[in-house]
Formats: sequence, structure tokens, C-alpha cells
Amino acid sequence: MNFEVSRRGFLKSAGAGMVGTSLGAFGFSAAEAAVMDGIRPFKLTGTTETRNTCPYCSVACGVILYSKGDLKKGEKAEITYIEGDSDHPTNRGTLCPKGAALLDFVKSETRLTTPRIRKAGSDKFEDVSWEEALDRIARLMKDDRDQNLVVKNADGVTVNRWTTTGFLAASATTNETAFVTYKVVRSAGMVVFDNQARV
Repeated sequence: MNFEVSRRGFLKSAGAGMVGTSLGAFGFSAAEAAVMDGIRPFKLTGTTETRNTCPYCSVACGVILYSKGDLKKGEKAEITYIEGDSDHPTNRGTLCPKGAALLDFVKSETRLTTPRIRKAGSDKFEDVSWEEALDRIARLMKDDRDQNLVVKNADGVTVNRWTTTGFLAASATTNETAFVTYKVVRSAGMVVFDNQARV
């Protein structure tokens, strides 16, 4: 079956088809409306995206945390979803089973959210503020360093060694942060220094 179609006729029919298809794609048809009614809203709509690092091992995979609640309005932000960061050079968006289950870790009822201290002679831990915890750590470190710093060795050579306190660095840090941590620890005289990535 042969049809005789002029160039003008072909362009008219193609243009009419394109207009009809475009109107349908923009949602002007009843079929589009019916399909849209059956689709649930995207669960990450209205969430805040925050990039972070997985807390588990020394690989330091990048994660994206999605939270609802505007902190600027005084609302408490609640993490609703966690996924791997596809832009992160370490994991390229993939997560191991522990990393994939981070939301359970965040929402766990047994997760500690404040520092705790067990005083001498006590059989239980009690919550303290971050200020109190950091002040106590700084005070105990200063006292220990003052009492135990070895300024000179037996030959009279200045060594500035602090051998009674050690430091375990976090593995999920950048090279720059690790370098600064190393410099701070060594400048305090600590000899016992390790990184969690090696443990």
C-alpha cells in the first residue's frame, strides 16, 4: 500500500504528533494524571543532605545523611535515610553491610549520646556535659604530663618524652587531619601513639 505524502503534509502530521506527545508528557492527559495518582511521593523530598564519614572501620567510606527538621527554625533534625556517597573517592557510593545498616546504629536505644564517667569507688556510670568531660581530660593529661615528663635522658640530652599517656587517633580522617594530629601528639612529647587504621 503506497501513500502519496508531500513534504508539507509530512511536516504537518509530524508536528501535530509532536505537540500531542508533548502535551501528554506534560501531564495534560487523563492517563498521566492516573499514573501520577498511583506514585508515592519521593521519600527524600524536603530533607537536608549532609555528607559524613562512616564510623566503623579504617576505610573511611563517605556517606550521605538525609534529615528532616530545620535547625534554623529551632526544630530537631532527625536522620531519616543514609546512603553511600557516590562522589566520595574511597567507596564511590558503595557500603558494606555494617555501613548500609548505619540508620539502625543512629537510632539505637543503647547508643551513647553524652559523655559518661565512673567516679572512683562507684559501680555505675553517670552522664556529664561535654564541657565537664573535656575539662577533666585536659586536667588529667596536664597533671600526668607535669609529673611524668622526661626532659633529659641519662646522658643529659634533651628528649622531652611523655611515656605514661598514649594516644589512639581516629582512622576516618583526612591525611591533613591525621598529620596535624600526629604533630600535636608528638609536640606534647607522647611516645605512645597509634592509629585505629592499623589496629
